[in-house]
Parts: sequence; structure tokens; C-alpha cells
Amino acid sequence: MAAQPSIKQLKYLVALAECGHFGRAAEACFITQPSLSAAINELENLLGAQLVERNKRQVLITPLGEDVVSRARSILHEVDELTTMAQAATEPLSGPIHIGVIPTIGPYLLPDVMSQLKSGFPKLQPFLREDQTSKLVSLLAAGKLDLALIALPIEENWLEEFDLFEDRFVFACSPDNPLTKKRHIEIADIKDEKLLLLEDGHCLRDQALEVCQKAGWSKSADFQANSLSTLVQMVAAGVGATLLPEMSLEVEARRPDSLKIIPFENPVPIRRIGMVWRRSSARKREYRQLAAHLRDSLTAQKQANVA
Repeated sequence: MAAQPSIKQLKYLVALAECGHFGRAAEACFITQPSLSAAINELENLLGAQLVERNKRQVLITPLGEDVVSRARSILHEVDELTTMAQAATEPLSGPIHIGVIPTIGPYLLPDVMSQLKSGFPKLQPFLREDQTSKLVSLLAAGKLDLALIALPIEENWLEEFDLFEDRFVFACSPDNPLTKKRHIEIADIKDEKLLLLEDGHCLRDQALEVCQKAGWSKSADFQANSLSTLVQMVAAGVGATLLPEMSLEVEARRPDSLKIIPFENPVPIRRIGMVWRRSSARKREYRQLAAHLRDSLTAQKQANVA
């Protein structure tokens, strides 16, 4: 039987493709540059084809090399899944787990989530990554994340969704806004407001725009923020108003003298909060168990706070 590429060789090739530099790829793999270069040469000899163009300025992956890199990523991911599946069979919900979370959820929900994971699954070792939904989806596809905590729905058939709870929107404005005379407002009441929104790329912006469109709103502001904290500061300064998710209020609405919060009448606009993971994951049964635990724990905690 002819010699076959090794897992290490495939790992080194993928690292070289991602780093674009032999030295940086060697550092990422914790080996010397000559060792990595030799492994790539051996791989090319085994396959009988050039995978990498080398020059003094940069490293270029050949078209065939790009195809090999793509297949290598899939193979490495399958090997990781095999190891994970074996570990899960002996001790479920233990060991490392990589969780992504979007910025409009992370600061407000993660403390509770981490507390529930620690108490419910003490042998689990969570590693967290905060980023926008599109980036988290890419990391899930690449096998670099196991789960993601995001707003649903998401149009990716290869991902399984699990609803955790609904997060209601509220209207936030400065104290001199005429709407503060009302205890509750209708969605249509915001149609003439100068609303501040997050910048493109945040799913909360799209969800807020859906609410605005239902109100017949068309009066956009020039300012766009990259965080809810910045939005709140601009609202408090009288620049405009905004929509905030209810989960953020404990952190973002600490200044009642400069920021007024008004709830909506029914039907209250909401966003769905949930977890997603790859349908092909060997640990999907564990993820369902973990998500169900979080759903039940967070629901019970919310009910206790209301009482």
C-alpha cells in the first residue's frame, strides 16, 4: 500500500494556508520552521503535486493546494469529532467546549449562563468567543466553535436550533420625550421618532428595523453605534431614541434621570434567543441536554425575579 498523508502533515498544511507564512505557521503548530517546511515537502512528494508556491515575499497556495486544504480541514474536523465522540461516551458533558455569543447577548446573559453551566456540569470547560452572527456561523462551519448563543431564527439548514426564551423590546428615550407621559406605548407611536440603531452586521439592527417598519417609521438618524452602551449614551444625550432588548436593562438603564424606559403594549415586539450547533456533530445529544438545562434554569430564575 502506498504511503498516506499523516494527520500532522494535513494540520501543518492548513496552518500554513491560514497563516500565509512558514514562520508563523510553525509557531502556531509549536514546531520549528525547518520541521514544518520538511513536512510540507513530504506531503507534496506523497501526492506528487505542488501545493505551495514559495518566494521571498509570501507563501501562495496553488489551486490544487486550495482543494487539498479544504479536504484537509474536513478530515481534521472528522478526527476531532471522533475523539470527542469517544470522550462523550465515557463521560458526557465534560471537557472543553467552545461557545460563541453575539455582542448584544454576551454582556447581559453570560454571567447567568456561566453560573448555570458551572453548577449543572462542573466537569465542562467552556471557552468563549464574542462576535457577530455571521462570524460565529463561519466558525461553527469550520469546527472552531461547538455552540453559539444567538438570536433566532437563522437561515442555515445545517445548524440545529434550540429556543431558550423570548427577549422583549422596550423603547428608550430622553426624559423630555413626549412619549414619557405614557405608561405603555403602541408600536405605531414610534413612527415619527428619530431612532438610533446599531451599525450593519448586528442582527439586533435588523430586528429593530422590523419593528420600525411595522410602525411605519422612516425618520432615520445619521448616527450608528457598534454597541448598545454607545446607543444608550447618545440617547441620554438627547440625540434620539432607540429600542433596547429587555435583558440589557439591568446593565444599560442605570441612569433613570437621563434615560427613560417605556414598555410596549401587546403584542410586545420580541427577539428569540437560542443556541445552535452543527446537525452533524457527534455531541448533538449532549448539546440538547445542555440547552434544555439552560432554558429551564433561566426560566426559573426569571420567574423568581418577577415574584
